[in-house]
Amino acid sequence: MSVKKIEHVGIRVTALEDSIEFYVRVIGLRHLHTVGEVGEALRLAFLTFPGQESVELELIYVRDGEELPREGRVHHIAFTVANIEEEYARISRLGLSGLDPEIRSLPNGSRFFFFNGPDGERIEFFEPSLH
Repeated sequence: MSVKKIEHVGIRVTALEDSIEFYVRVIGLRHLHTVGEVGEALRLAFLTFPGQESVELELIYVRDGEELPREGRVHHIAFTVANIEEEYARISRLGLSGLDPEIRSLPNGSRFFFFNGPDGERIEFFEPSLH
């Protein structure tokens, strides 16, 4: 099989600059580059974690683009965190919508919580168990 890795995850957005700012400020990604100029019908922004550029997040802006169907949409994007209590407190202070009322746990000890991105995309912060 010649499949080697996830190249990028694409998220459709309604305001490209707002979404870039969100993923840089809230998630800690680094903005690599944007394809397309302000005013163009299609613009793409690529972001990644500093020092870990093997997988990118692609933000996709399509002016007057057709609405995507509900079926087949990605449910969420998850980011590994090192201190879930600290991250939950930080996200709580930001007042972001859709924040889970508490950190939840899986039977294996991993813990997680969800909140919304700027276009309602679900974002998960995930702290794996030590097992």
